[in-house]
Amino acid sequence: MTPLEQIPLGTRVVVRYRVEGGFTDALGPLRDRDATTCTVETKRGLVVVPLDAVVAAKPVPPPPARRAPKSGGPPPADL
Repeated sequence: MTPLEQIPLGTRVVVRYRVEGGFTDALGPLRDRDATTCTVETKRGLVVVPLDAVVAAKPVPPPPARRAPKSGGPPPADL
């Protein structure tokens, strides 16, 4: 696991951290980091994570490319 402090800003990351009742993940570009928090830009917006709650963090590859929509042609004929 790469220490969060060594991951360059802008890198897509997943950060697992403790919340009341368990754990949750923040997935997206690492946008900011200071002595006590890191900020991840998720699909739902910016998530500020206290560093003392982080249990794991690592860089992750870009999301897979979107698939092309299925053609709107007629359904296959019954055989």
